[in-house]
Amino acid sequence: MRCPPATPETCLPPSRHIQDLFNAASLGTEAVMKRISTLLAVLAVLPALAAPQAYAGSGGEQGELRRERRAGNILPPREIERDILPRMAGMQYLGPEYDPAAMTYRLKFIKNGRVTFIDVDARTGRIIGQSR
Repeated sequence: MRCPPATPETCLPPSRHIQDLFNAASLGTEAVMKRISTLLAVLAVLPALAAPQAYAGSGGEQGELRRERRAGNILPPREIERDILPRMAGMQYLGPEYDPAAMTYRLKFIKNGRVTFIDVDARTGRIIGQSR
């Protein structure tokens, strides 16, 4: 890198400028702390700037589930679990999945290494199928 003869100190390699940003000996500890605080604040804001793009889509299954719940079209998963779990005594409950196209919950259970799925109508809470 060639520097103009009048300003050699401003013509440093880029890595040297970065080092100077955090050089406590030449800046003083207070100045370095302010720069670190500013850097951390900028880094904290970056995810928020990207968030609108990340959520610009339909929200997937979870977004669909929330919309249907708010509209009162389907029952909450906890209400369905409250009805179904007592019927599945002796089985370990692994959790629900929501299918927005069919408007069903699929509750997953396991016992002795065998997985059982219980399909439930999300609108009524009625069991509509069982598979292993």
